Amino acid sequence: MKTVSLLFGFVLLLVYLTWIVLSPTEKSPKVPVEQLPASTEKVITLRFGHNTQIDSALHQAALRFASEVERKSNGRVDVKIFPAQELGDDHQMVEMARNGELDILLTPTAKMSVAIPSMQYADLPFFFPSREDVYAMLDGEPGQMLLDDLHEIGLIGVTFWENGFKHFTGNKPYLTPDDFKGEKIRVMKSRIIMEQFKSFGAKPVPIDFYTTRQALADKVVDGEENPLVAIVSMGFHEVQSDLTLSEHAYLGYVFSISEKVLKKLPHEIQLMLIETAKEITPWEREETRKREEKLIEIVKNSGVSIHKLSEEDRQKFAEKTAPIVRMFEEVIGSDIISKTEELLLKKYGPDPKAQEQIIIGIDADLSMDGKAAGLAIKRGVEMAVDTINAKGGILGKKLVVLAKDHRTISSIGVQNVKEFIERGDVAAIIGGLHSTVIQDEIETIQKGKMPYLIPWAAVAETIENGYKDNYLFRASANDRLASTFIVDYAVEHHKKPAIIVENSIWGRRNLQKMNAYLGNKGINSVASIVYNRGQKSFQKELGQIIKADADSLIMVANSKEGSLIVQALFKQNRALPIISHWGILGGTFFEENKEILQNIDLTFFQTFSFSKNNIPHCKELQKKYFMTFGEKLTDRSKASAGITQAYDLVHLLALAIEKAGSTDHTKVKEALENLPPYDGIVKQYAPAFSADNHDALSEKDYFMARFGPDGTVIPVTK
Repeated sequence: MKTVSLLFGFVLLLVYLTWIVLSPTEKSPKVPVEQLPASTEKVITLRFGHNTQIDSALHQAALRFASEVERKSNGRVDVKIFPAQELGDDHQMVEMARNGELDILLTPTAKMSVAIPSMQYADLPFFFPSREDVYAMLDGEPGQMLLDDLHEIGLIGVTFWENGFKHFTGNKPYLTPDDFKGEKIRVMKSRIIMEQFKSFGAKPVPIDFYTTRQALADKVVDGEENPLVAIVSMGFHEVQSDLTLSEHAYLGYVFSISEKVLKKLPHEIQLMLIETAKEITPWEREETRKREEKLIEIVKNSGVSIHKLSEEDRQKFAEKTAPIVRMFEEVIGSDIISKTEELLLKKYGPDPKAQEQIIIGIDADLSMDGKAAGLAIKRGVEMAVDTINAKGGILGKKLVVLAKDHRTISSIGVQNVKEFIERGDVAAIIGGLHSTVIQDEIETIQKGKMPYLIPWAAVAETIENGYKDNYLFRASANDRLASTFIVDYAVEHHKKPAIIVENSIWGRRNLQKMNAYLGNKGINSVASIVYNRGQKSFQKELGQIIKADADSLIMVANSKEGSLIVQALFKQNRALPIISHWGILGGTFFEENKEILQNIDLTFFQTFSFSKNNIPHCKELQKKYFMTFGEKLTDRSKASAGITQAYDLVHLLALAIEKAGSTDHTKVKEALENLPPYDGIVKQYAPAFSADNHDALSEKDYFMARFGPDGTVIPVTK
């Protein structure tokens, strides 16, 4: 769960924790709020705004909510409903609620996505196999993640109501993706929806909702998509000949409460509001479904031909739109997408078209400061899996990726590893950015004899862990070597370096090795500073560094703290050169500091660059990446080393499984130690590993780099 701001008071925190206990994602029974006793206190009046008409299921649910709140509070709370944008449009009502000027609001997720991009989740076309799956996801962990995101804009997300599922209308049936080829389709201004129709070969045309009917009548466009309530209320069925019941995407509404308002209410009122909204959710959905049956009759009686997608045709659409999920995973959140994929795989099991599948697990940070690195690793794994599956898979079996988010918390990482081991169909696990988490997982990995491949984490002891029968392998830097490489570069250009590192095994081990290496060279760092992860201010630490008269700063930091250190240094008006480890590339460091970086000499450690590896393999990967994710893969891309090193590791794993003739963990581990030479993206592995060496990269693969003006990673000579 994403961190709740500590700016909110103890009362709100208590409410939030209680809410989680009552959440449907938990197995504990729901404890209903009893009717509150009568009170002589002044009646609490709450304003509830939404955008739908008074005859809609949403408005009827709002009225039911108000009635239940009045009954449960014994008249202490009076909820006044303002439908049909009486208080302003959706964006205005969101701002009012953020400012505490509106108490409760019901907003389309599509409109909420302007402020909270993850709310585009429900717009993903053909992502959910059934209507029930949509409800299960929104009422489960993925939905809770979406609701948690609302804290960023000062709202408490409670539940999801709906205005129905979207369908296609046109002047012919749209039963397969090919039926859309060459068609002009009206869309709302949404990248996801536009990409959806482009994937079918149609031309998406953004048109205002209220002018759509005329555009259809005038043949400006050939078709459109909308829920049945919108199709009928706007008369689209009167100017179209065919309705295809596709249920391909969901028009959800998020029920939320202003945080400023909620924290001022009595505790029992807070709980009652949250619980009552959740209680009404099933009723609102069922009411919507009942109304849809009547709406279909209205459309049918108007002479429109009604069609329904078969499961086979639906699968064709799903295959066409599958890349859209990956394309928008960064926007929506890799943690949300990965959790949904995990739950759907759990429910539906292996692809029925494949006799058997081999799972590759990913255990990484997908939601916190290292999420850019986590997504890069996942994309690298997926690209490799796509390439291997296109050639028939491994041992005649299809590879499947299953990612879990450890949120940088070691206990969650250990649990993830245990769950992967217990599945029985996971051939290996790909790790993430954080050495600290992996260090705490090693005992579980070794006991479970699970091959664990590391594409980023650099602490030497993750591989040099003391286990003779070692199941961890790495295609990344080794800090025993990287720390001296970084120091060599620093002292070649500067005489009085200071060192600042995070208080983790990664930071402390680097500090130890760097100081020891400097000592061997007859140099001492003028200051050695350890800071805590999550620290907000670095003025004190940088004051010490400047007081020590340092002429440079060696930095071992991840993206978030690295940004704060650079910003604090810039404010000191003394732009010391910075020589950084590569942790800053795991987030949004460049985007947050691109103006400052024009005035600071920053170099950083790297292991891969497309400009240094300009080979046919790289060009082919770049081409596939663009086709899959809709963006270029270059040295400007976030965490490109994570992508390429993960990509190579999966191919090395595939070679090992083929060599072993099995996914037996012991046989795969032994095969990894005895691979033939392999021509990879990062380097030519000759071979990658041996029984005595589980590190695929060495000092020969290291280099220093700096950012170009546009964020491109530019190698520099040592």
